[in-house]
Amino acid sequence: MLETLDLRDKTGDYLAHLPRPKAAGSPPIEAVREIIAAVRKSGDAALVELTHRFDGVELVEIEVSHDEMRRAYERIDGELREALEVAAVAIRGYYELELHEDRQFRHNGLVVAQKTIPVAVAGCYVPGGKARYPSSVLMTAIPASVAGVEEIVLCVPPGPDGHVDDATLAAAHIASVDHLYSVGGAQAIAAMAYGTESVKRCDVIVGPGNIYVSVAKREVARDVGIPTAFAGPSEVVVIADATVSAEWALMDVIVQAEHGPDGMAWLVTWDQTLAASAASICAELLSGSPRKSETEATLNEGGYVVLVRDFAQAIEVSNAIAPEHLELLSADFEKMVPLIKNAGAVFLGPYGTAAIGDYLAGPSHVLPTYGSARFGSALSVVDFQKRVHLVQASPEAIAKLSGHLSAIADAEGLWAHGLSVRMRAAQ
Repeated sequence: MLETLDLRDKTGDYLAHLPRPKAAGSPPIEAVREIIAAVRKSGDAALVELTHRFDGVELVEIEVSHDEMRRAYERIDGELREALEVAAVAIRGYYELELHEDRQFRHNGLVVAQKTIPVAVAGCYVPGGKARYPSSVLMTAIPASVAGVEEIVLCVPPGPDGHVDDATLAAAHIASVDHLYSVGGAQAIAAMAYGTESVKRCDVIVGPGNIYVSVAKREVARDVGIPTAFAGPSEVVVIADATVSAEWALMDVIVQAEHGPDGMAWLVTWDQTLAASAASICAELLSGSPRKSETEATLNEGGYVVLVRDFAQAIEVSNAIAPEHLELLSADFEKMVPLIKNAGAVFLGPYGTAAIGDYLAGPSHVLPTYGSARFGSALSVVDFQKRVHLVQASPEAIAKLSGHLSAIADAEGLWAHGLSVRMRAAQ
């Protein structure tokens, strides 16, 4: 279930040959393109047909009403309702820190300012069907709301009974979602990108999903805003040593693996005792899991115990993987932090389980996967905003800068550029 890699004597370019999630090598591009083409051509009819084909559900209504969201909020267990409200406050509070006033930069008689403009319509995708992720509703819709987005669209696959579950509907109510559509998969991404008779066309699409959803977002990126990070199946690298409970470390490997297929769950350690006992501890912990089969499937494909020389090599391996979640389960985590270069979110110390970040820490759990943490970041307020610069020039600025401007324009052979400045300088 957990394959062991001994990297202690490895040097050179060994990092380039580390195993990667299986699905990354063969994404279903053609299948996704066919789905997108069907939605662009047939709109709602394609959504109904594709939902029946992939989810086994006959859609009666594509959009879920606000009354249904409110009733679900009132129906759910009071403890869950309170937990979702606590999470919503934490998420909103964190993202409000990202807001800032427009600033001005003054030089040589120029005034340069930045204007931040939220997009009009944001599309949020949340997985569903056999599982439910009300936390992902909060983690996508609330940052959009804080950014100032006018309308928030949410797509969620229907459950086996043909309906979106109450916990997800209640989270949508808490997050003040404007439109909720009972549609999932690549077809939902296509619908939000291009619009249908029912689904509102969006300016930006965010949210986690399976490989079909992730590939679909890349396919529509020419026509709609898509964050640079690839938000695919869940990943974790747990770096642990003898200062932390072995059970805690292996449970955190399981935490991300239980999300389902195509993910990655690694334990990286220089503690030989921990490495030798990892597989048996993991099997014992999994024996009581209601998602045992899904978790084992992920671990069989992407579960590894990696034995390294020391903490420096452990971080070196993690940087090469660029994981979605990185845990530093060690009493000495502070000496590792300066070495980190690539990770979506980092959880520090023995109590730093990624489960906190999945629900209540505040930052979104929509994080870069498949190595995109090398260049991408967690979902942010800026993913829902545009930045426009405003430039104002005084007569003094033109007089002072005209020579420089003309020199550059002449060097580039752009006659009109230079003349437009010289005309003003001669005024």
